[in-house]
Amino acid sequence: MTPRAWAEMALLALNWGGSFVANRAALDGLGVMSVVAIRVLGGGLLLWLWVWLRGLPVPRDARLWGAFLVMGAINNAIPFSLITWGQLTIPSGLAAILNAATAILGVLVAAAAFRDETLTARKATGVAVGFAGVVTVIGPAALTHFDPTSLAQIALIGAALSYALAAAWARATLGGVRAEVAAAGMLTGSSLIMVPLALWHDGWPALAQPWRVWAGLAHLALMSTAIAYLLYYRLIRGAGAGNASLTTLLVAPVAIVLGAMVFGETLPLRAYLGFAVLAAGLLILDGRLLARLHIPPRTKPREPLPKRP
Repeated sequence: MTPRAWAEMALLALNWGGSFVANRAALDGLGVMSVVAIRVLGGGLLLWLWVWLRGLPVPRDARLWGAFLVMGAINNAIPFSLITWGQLTIPSGLAAILNAATAILGVLVAAAAFRDETLTARKATGVAVGFAGVVTVIGPAALTHFDPTSLAQIALIGAALSYALAAAWARATLGGVRAEVAAAGMLTGSSLIMVPLALWHDGWPALAQPWRVWAGLAHLALMSTAIAYLLYYRLIRGAGAGNASLTTLLVAPVAIVLGAMVFGETLPLRAYLGFAVLAAGLLILDGRLLARLHIPPRTKPREPLPKRP
């Protein structure tokens, strides 16, 4: 990890962590579906502009565009909608913590879908610890009292599962496609889903909105979607997928701090404790920290041979 890669990871965490605060700001003036539709449509247009400026080839295979449509549904339309709806009743920081469960669920989905993604003892331990963190965050009351807050937290877990399924789908269908083109195609697919749904459910959005609503929408489309995807794929190329995945650990703290600064949000102590346990699970899954902490056993020094008389 070079200093430049660390800077890119920090900027990516700031963009994705800021998306939870931007969601809440945009919801002050627009409905859930409208917020998601504007995010994916704006982000998609910006990415296609990037593809055009770079002169990247646009795929023409109908099957590939079908894969983009499915990817847009399970990686954008469904999880973005669940997260944004959940933020109607729960704080930004809590939503970001629960979103970190994506990596935990991703391991289980990959193990079920691909033969080379074996669920080793280390991965199983990381998954178990991560789930313990999620349960701690939600709290035992959510398992018995399904109030709006509990349902919102469950919606965030549903979004994490959708992201995990999307990762497996991308591996199975989008291999060999340039990352920027795949992201633009995916956002086109999600726009084809969300824009008609938003117009049907919310109607045409009113242009007279407070500045905070427009700022939230601009951040979602530009920073949290278009630029974030470009940063993410750049980070993968420069630092590797393993290092890029560590961004998950930074997103939640960023959202917690921004939520407290912008909206004065506070979280219960169990949320911080649960995130610490969840982060431990993610580090176990990553494995590199454990490898560094591993100290090889000392071998008993060989006794000198007795001298011949």
